[in-house]
Amino acid sequence: MLKKLGRHPRLLHAVGVIMAEYLRFVYRTNRFTVAPDGILDTVEDDIPYVVAMWHGQHFMMPFTRPQHVPVSVMISRSADGEINAVAAKRLGIGLIRASGSQKAHQIQKRGGLRGFIECLRTLKEGTSVALTADVPKGPARVSGMGIVQIAKHSGRPIMPVAICTSRSIELNSWDKASINLPFGKGAIVYGEPIHVKDGATDEELEEARLAVENGLNAVTQKAYEMVGRPNG
Repeated sequence: MLKKLGRHPRLLHAVGVIMAEYLRFVYRTNRFTVAPDGILDTVEDDIPYVVAMWHGQHFMMPFTRPQHVPVSVMISRSADGEINAVAAKRLGIGLIRASGSQKAHQIQKRGGLRGFIECLRTLKEGTSVALTADVPKGPARVSGMGIVQIAKHSGRPIMPVAICTSRSIELNSWDKASINLPFGKGAIVYGEPIHVKDGATDEELEEARLAVENGLNAVTQKAYEMVGRPNG
């Protein structure tokens, strides 16, 4: 269906607007708790960040940032991506239109190199960059090396972040996407910043990749536990 929608930009735009307003409604009708306590006062001391999230858990991510903190997000140039881009922009998020890949021959096609350069420029200008750590199309919740390389070359720390609600619909997709629902409880959890030094060796880069993976799993699990759902 999305392939057909891709031929109709106005329809894609309309779907994106509806998506944004639905997410805003979900956020306003859930009682959100932020953890750890006082984290928003401390994270601002080290802005900008490379904000890490998992695919499938990303729809509500625009609401994890303080309103006065600028963030741009990397979104693919697919039909799905166009809808997400419209929604993100409507919710006050900047856009970097590119996506990563596990396969080298797909990086140029998806604008990966251009997106990488744009991420570095955006971070240098003081705007945080948010992107999914796992790469389409899987495996889900396995961090790729791209986010680590961005942190290495920018000198900015990676911040694992998760947001969830007590009520949601879980889709049978590669990323186990979660469609958040209104009228419940919500949780936003920030992890410990992960620093990657400029001269990191291959072994140190792998350690950082695992730290991102473990950090994201930890904040996701914590967020689900906070809303009474043991399995994140």
